[in-house]
Amino acid sequence: MSQDVGGLGGLKPLQIIGDGEQGMAAPVGAPVEAVPGNRTSAKVLVVGSGPAGLTAAIYAARANLEPIVLGGYEAGGQLMITSEVENFPGFPEGIQGPELMDRMRAQAERFGALVVDVDVERVDLSKRPFRLWAGGVEYQAETVIVASGASALWLELESESRLRGRGVSACATCDGFFFRDRKVVVVGGGDTALEEALFLTRYAREVVMVHRRDQFRGSHIMQERALANPKVRVLWNSRVVEVLGAEQVSGVRLQDTVTGAERDEPTDGLFIAIGHRPNTGVFREWLEVDDKGYLAVHEDTRTRIDGVFVAGDVHDSRYRQAITAAGDGCRAAIDAERWLAEHGLAEPATMSAW
Repeated sequence: MSQDVGGLGGLKPLQIIGDGEQGMAAPVGAPVEAVPGNRTSAKVLVVGSGPAGLTAAIYAARANLEPIVLGGYEAGGQLMITSEVENFPGFPEGIQGPELMDRMRAQAERFGALVVDVDVERVDLSKRPFRLWAGGVEYQAETVIVASGASALWLELESESRLRGRGVSACATCDGFFFRDRKVVVVGGGDTALEEALFLTRYAREVVMVHRRDQFRGSHIMQERALANPKVRVLWNSRVVEVLGAEQVSGVRLQDTVTGAERDEPTDGLFIAIGHRPNTGVFREWLEVDDKGYLAVHEDTRTRIDGVFVAGDVHDSRYRQAITAAGDGCRAAIDAERWLAEHGLAEPATMSAW
């Protein structure tokens, strides 16, 4: 389930910067300009270190392109706040989200990718080499793969943060299985919330929808399906003001948005379904976004700027799964390698290179 922030038992990993035995260990997020020997130019530069970004790095590294990954200060993407992952192929017993991301990162680094845990602050995509600034350092690249992902929107409650991974989730597809024959609460009133609630009826004995207004904002057909489902109960004009439970979710405290009255609703799980925010801020000046704010893709993984590619949740508002993001990362890396080969900047890869 979601969410246990940070891998390695909550300790911040070290980034090894430099080559071989001369590499220096620095805490994640430390200013990288102070570390000698750090590469700042590459044929492929990946922004993001979730499943899309690290898969792109694995493929690019195996094609001998020595990619640089600007992974962000909160490296690893949303799987770093997901405890048990049971739907990623190859792990029949399941795997912890942080462990999966640690393995993907180690695999990328094994083949020569440099992963630097810094946020991108600004970019200049006006000409090649493209220029990106992160952690006080300027990076240059012939191609860029934007895999910066999307962030789930939360209620911003202390109790919600404390109980993530202990009954609080933002992904019914990921975590619904854990609530078989239990009661769950879904917060939200749009299509996302309605879809999450309907999905959860496959497992939960009761799904309580909490919405701050007196009617849903979702599409008419989704409203009809939810309201007609005998497992779904709706609490109108209500909002969650506290998540109850010491070590595990035991209930939620609700406030009536009209009268202000409060009451407790027992539940085994809480699903927050109020939307996602694509991490597109520094790219909006250069790349197109759709009506939901996600990056637009013109052909395969390409953008309107030649040499800039997109992968994962930063453009995918539909699936938002680790496996689909990883597939996108593969496609973007292959597209970038072929683009480099077409422009005489890399040797054409054979199928065995992948």
